[in-house]
Order: sequence, then structure tokens, then C-alpha cells
Amino acid sequence: MAPPTNYIRKESKMRVVIVGGGWAGCAAAIAARKQGAEVILLERTDMLLGCGLVGGIMRNNGRHTAAEEMLAMSGGDLFRITDRTSLHQNMDFPAHRHASMYNSSIIEPVVKKFLLDKGVEIRLITRIDDAEMKDGLIKAVTGKTKEEKVRIEGNAFIDTTGTAGPPAQCIKYGNGCAMCILRCHSFGGRVSLAAKCGVTEMIGKKGDRIGAMSGACELHKETLAREIVDTLEKTGVVVIPIPVELQSKGKLEIKACQQYALPEFSDNLVILDNGHAKLMVPFFPLEAIRKLPGMEQARYKDPYAGGQGNSIRYIGMAPRDDALKVKGVENLFCAGEKAGLLVGITEAMVTGELAGHNAAKWIKKEKLLVFPDTLAVGDAISYVRTRMETEEGLGYKYTFSGSVYFDRMLEKNLYLTDPEEIKKRIEKAGMKGVFA
Repeated sequence: MAPPTNYIRKESKMRVVIVGGGWAGCAAAIAARKQGAEVILLERTDMLLGCGLVGGIMRNNGRHTAAEEMLAMSGGDLFRITDRTSLHQNMDFPAHRHASMYNSSIIEPVVKKFLLDKGVEIRLITRIDDAEMKDGLIKAVTGKTKEEKVRIEGNAFIDTTGTAGPPAQCIKYGNGCAMCILRCHSFGGRVSLAAKCGVTEMIGKKGDRIGAMSGACELHKETLAREIVDTLEKTGVVVIPIPVELQSKGKLEIKACQQYALPEFSDNLVILDNGHAKLMVPFFPLEAIRKLPGMEQARYKDPYAGGQGNSIRYIGMAPRDDALKVKGVENLFCAGEKAGLLVGITEAMVTGELAGHNAAKWIKKEKLLVFPDTLAVGDAISYVRTRMETEEGLGYKYTFSGSVYFDRMLEKNLYLTDPEEIKKRIEKAGMKGVFA
């Protein structure tokens, strides 16, 4: 963990400082360590993984392709961890195939131990609120660890602070603070490192709608009927038809996860098993849920106000290139939602790994890695960047698992499920072992 506050660190000429300990930040930390960098990972709350603490869905549709591409490039350490902690594998649910569900209840300590074993320094309850700049470079970040002021110098920095919250944004653009897993009231709201460096960030917008609402809620499994829980734990999925009078057709249009904006998810309550009962809707009135058979005693786990709303995301994305270097700051990289309208854990891991790798490469004055567009991961990063440069493109969300980007994967024949075929694609692209 973090050294004592009076610790005097020896000067490092290759230190990567990562602000934000979600999946993207964790992936970036591993990749930078592989390049030999000293890595300090800063997280404002008392746990890693952020929204991943209530996530779980992996390898569905094109996410399987992306995961196998990263593994074939000698990366993807976090994919191995989610595979090992999966409650269900190779499961199907509406419009999604061969998915797996990691156990969100146990995943965080496993990831944390892995990072510590790799030599990553993790500082929890450390909220960065400013950056010191000189000649277009970040020299240090400043903030607080609990009540102690901190100043952390680095050679390269990575912004993985996400785009959700703080509460003022959820109140202004959503249905109010839903008291979600981000716990802004306890640990302080999100602060964007890129914005503190003077970068003008982009906002996801479709028509008059700003941002998008987090796409899922969780119920306590023990509040559901035994037969629902038994089916959920056996198969990983339960689909409960919603009576017409309880349906809300427009609700799915505001989801961040547009791959679920389908009739199957508006006409039914789709529940997945991630250790809890994960509802694939941004919110659902508790009174209405309790009218469904077997749900009479249902209670929300996260967000607490899941009957009313959810967190608002995609407020503040950084302009960047395809190496994930932020435009306007020479030694700042970005990943996860900060890198654009990329939705999901897989997408966070992919961009995090590339950003961490390149941050260390930048310090060493080596050529930055850009994935070729013959790979799904390369095409996605490039395509989303170009789409975000248009007003229309800012109105969409992009993911390997569905909606407009998965359609593109199909059109370009990027969607593969056979690991051996994917390895051949990686070799042909000259990318074999690039993360080793």
C-alpha cells in the first residue's frame, strides 16, 4: 500500500502516475510495470474497480474477440482474472452470446493483490484536485490522502478518472443522485485530471440529452423468490415478462449501454447473476418491481435509489490520438471512458493497457504503440476517435458487445470467436507479444 506520509521517495526517472483506480487504471498500471516503470495508482475511494464493483459481464459478442486479441499480444492479464472468477461462462441471454459473468463480490481483493504482487503502489482514499504544469508538461499532481495533503511527482500521467458524476451532474442531467457505487458523498466527486490541465473536454450529447445514464442496477438475491434465485445461479440468467402497464419504452434510450436498447429488454426484466441480481435497466420503480411474480420483497443493492435513477456518465471526455495521448499535454494519456464513448469493462481494460504501455514508452522516448485497424481493438479506438469529432457521433455509445460498433465489427469481418484464428490475425498484423 502507500508509504507513510513522511516518506521521502528517491528520485525516479521513469514514474507513471495513474489517477483513477477503475478497470482502466488497473490495466494501465500492469502495462506500465511490464515496461519497467515505477507505478503509483491513485484512487479517491477505499476500493479499486469503480463501476466494475457492480459490473460482471465479459466476453459477450465482440468483447470475446477483443479479449482474445489482447491475450494473443501477451497482454490481457485482467481478462485471465475475470475468467478465473467467473460464476458463469459461455452463457447466452437476449441478443448476446457466449458471455461470462465474474463474481463482483470477490473480484476487487483479487485484482488488488495482483497489482501489489506486480509492484504497483496503490494509494486509496487519495483524491487529486489539481495538477502542476510547466512548459506543457505535468510535473506533479496534488490533493489529499484522507486529511493529509499530498504532492506526487511523475514523468508521465494517465487520466482514468471516468466520466460519471459528481452528484451535481447527476442532479442537473439525470434524476438526481442515486447513491451509487461511486460514493461521491463519502469520498468526494470525480475530478478530471485532463480538465485540471486546461484541456477542453467533450460531452456526450444526443439532441437535448446530455450524457447517458448507467445501464444496470442490482438487487439483493436473498430478497427474490427461491425459484428465481435457483434458476439464476444455475443458468446465470432469468427473463421475467413485464406486463404492458408496467413497461417504460423510453427508459432504455437513456442508457449508456445502447446494446441493450432492444425490445427484449423493455418487454422483459432481464436479470443476470454476478453474485447479486443484476437488472439490465438503468432504473426501475421498486413498487413496479414488487408487482412481478417472485419479486414481491425485492430490494435494491446498488444504486440505493435505483427505483428513481442512476449515475450520469460521459460528461467530460478527453480529446486524444490513437496512442491515447491527450491532445495539448505532452505527458498525459487517458483510458476508459475518459478516452471516449467506449462502454464497458472490456473496453476499459483494452484502452487502459494501451495507455499504460505508451506512457512508459513516452518516458523512454520510444515510438508509441498504435493498434492497426485490422484488429478489433485498433479499429474501435480509431473509429470512436473519428466519430467523436462529429456532432452526430457524440450522440452514440460504442462497445464491442452490440449496437453500432458491433455492427461495424460484423461488416468488417472483425468478429471472430476461435482463439487460434485470432492468434493468426495478431501474427499477420505483427502484434504478437507486443505487451510481453
